[in-house]
Amino acid sequence: MEKDKQIDFLAIGDIATEPFIRITDAEASCDLQGEHCKICFRFGDKIPYESAEVCNAVGNSPNVAVGVSKLGIKSSLISYVGDDLVGKQNLESLMKDGVNIDYMKIVPGMDSNYHYVLWYASERTILVKHTEFPYSFSSDVPEAKWVYLSSLAPNSADYHKEIVAYLKKYPDTKLAFQPGTFQIKLGMEVLKEMYEMTEILFCNIVEAKRILETEEDDKVKLMEMLHALGPKIVVMTDGLSGAYAFDGSDALFIPVYSDEAFESTGAGDAFASAMVSALILEKDLKEAFSWGPVNSMSVVAQVGAQKGLLSREKLEEYLANASEGYKVSKIN
Repeated sequence: MEKDKQIDFLAIGDIATEPFIRITDAEASCDLQGEHCKICFRFGDKIPYESAEVCNAVGNSPNVAVGVSKLGIKSSLISYVGDDLVGKQNLESLMKDGVNIDYMKIVPGMDSNYHYVLWYASERTILVKHTEFPYSFSSDVPEAKWVYLSSLAPNSADYHKEIVAYLKKYPDTKLAFQPGTFQIKLGMEVLKEMYEMTEILFCNIVEAKRILETEEDDKVKLMEMLHALGPKIVVMTDGLSGAYAFDGSDALFIPVYSDEAFESTGAGDAFASAMVSALILEKDLKEAFSWGPVNSMSVVAQVGAQKGLLSREKLEEYLANASEGYKVSKIN
């Protein structure tokens, strides 16, 4: 695939292979509000599992790159793999899904990321180990219309500075930012410029509180606080309770398209890929917001983060057949 003079959509973030291990012999321990849940096994025991399925080329940014590609937009990914079988399979998987791999980096002598997903009921707990690749943003990456940034390893602090420099070089590039665990740990001050350059910020409510270092529960206040960091649009998901958006003037809410979930991995990535795709296609905020839950609904009906990702035709078909209650509403 030839390099384009301008990239339509460029995702940046770590890629991994994840075997999904379906566990039946466990317990979920939660508080009275159904929060702060823990998955529990008998210590020192042999824990039986029902099945295992390997998913290649996953991770926040690869999932979104694939999701955008499936919705008909030219998509590229910048990520790192080792020179091993896992890395080769990841590259093959991306190409199969129409993602441009011209800017992928293969690092000799290093292991590709390999995580383990413990799947119990409809939720998952992921055991992660990020290989600390030698991150460096290449000077030959052309201008992108949109950049999507998410999870990177703990040694990527300087890499973020290089990404900021790239965004300053191309001020017309729009940034969609979904902070991963390490990016949240870096803190608001370290990533101050990144937040200020963000067109649309994606997170869930738990992540919002961690980003802001607050115990605030009010959804609108949380979005106002996130908006004050610089993003033009804030999107905050709340699982089966729906999702919220704020553009500096209007606070919006949309319910889930369906409350049935087989396995929840990738719901947020599916939401982000659909909403950003709609914005790229010049849909207004309300219509773009309505695309997100449809893609999430399809993904959580399948194993893994990519199987259920929709084509534009199928997504629009679901929208046309949505229930009366599925609509965007303003909230105070």
